[in-house]
Amino acid sequence: MPASHIAAENPTALIALADGQLFYGKGFGATGETVAELVFNTAMTGYQEIMTDPSYAGQVVTFTFPHIGNTGVTLEDEEGATPAAAGMVVKWDPTEPSNWRATGNLNEWLIKNGRIGVGGIDTRRLTRAIRQQGAPHVAIAYNPDGVFDVEALVKKARGWSGLVGLDLAKDVTCAQSYQWNEMLWAWPEGYSKRETEGLKVVAVDFGAKRNILRCLASAGCDVTVLPATATAEEVLALNPAGVFLSNGPGDPAATGAYAVPMIKGVLEADLPVFGICLGHQMLALALGAQTIKMNHGHHGANHPVKDNETGKVEITSMNHGFAVDAQTLPAGVKETHVSLFDGSNCGIRVENKPVFSVQYHPEASPGPQDSYYLFERFADAMRERAKA
Repeated sequence: MPASHIAAENPTALIALADGQLFYGKGFGATGETVAELVFNTAMTGYQEIMTDPSYAGQVVTFTFPHIGNTGVTLEDEEGATPAAAGMVVKWDPTEPSNWRATGNLNEWLIKNGRIGVGGIDTRRLTRAIRQQGAPHVAIAYNPDGVFDVEALVKKARGWSGLVGLDLAKDVTCAQSYQWNEMLWAWPEGYSKRETEGLKVVAVDFGAKRNILRCLASAGCDVTVLPATATAEEVLALNPAGVFLSNGPGDPAATGAYAVPMIKGVLEADLPVFGICLGHQMLALALGAQTIKMNHGHHGANHPVKDNETGKVEITSMNHGFAVDAQTLPAGVKETHVSLFDGSNCGIRVENKPVFSVQYHPEASPGPQDSYYLFERFADAMRERAKA
């Protein structure tokens, strides 16, 4: 078995990689153990948004930025009803919060939500391991007594099936349809409600982040959210001006088994369509392209993306382990955006139709407003169709 890495005295937590590497640290949050895919995120802020992003279902997040927990937690920053990420790994133990918006601390929040935290880890070494071998399967455990069945944990990591072929959207989607009218946060009032009548949009929830829905509302949309399993007939029965395909976790090909027929039905109705992240990948599948599993994915808030049509470079937020294979895009579907890190596909559009999508998260605003034009483009496309 490869060497162990012990970065803390009297360790109470253990990260066991499928290749046998062991990382010992100090546990916080909930006790217990869990098995998942291990990824790293390079963002310097937004740890609560990251942990509650439904796209992180089935994953443990290693934060490369060491100051995690120092701003506490607040319900206003949660992107979903509960944390979706299976756990978190950090370099320094979380401190007491120092932020005027904080309503609690990270440790108590993790305990309440049953999520394990591991501190005192050499996150640079762990990140190198993730980059070198690809996002590994891991078992993480927190036991205040510091006693672990190492062989059993490594065996569990090796035995985990992984995300390929796994449909997780059904686990994080809404149970029933609902209306959304909350708009983007603004000083000093915070979140406000949309009061005037707007464009009727159906948002299909594969794991939708709340701030995406807020962006749609702020762009002039009356949003009806439907579960991931909604059919084309159910979507079109609401007579929408446009259809939005949300982000979400898991393998797009697996979710596409039921989502692609719905998307094809919507496309036949000639409605404006806008997709983000998993929604982008499944739109590509519906148009005839293919998706591939990436080595370690893109997870962070500093990803430069080039708009091929304008030459503009946007600083974006990303969270995905699968990507659209640009080589498989059919005729009539144009690659609009590419990653300047590795050249992978980050956007498509159907020529001569208001149908487009991006791989990154424009609602996360790392630019901070570099990509908000996409929501306005969607709204403008619906208005133009209404005039026709």
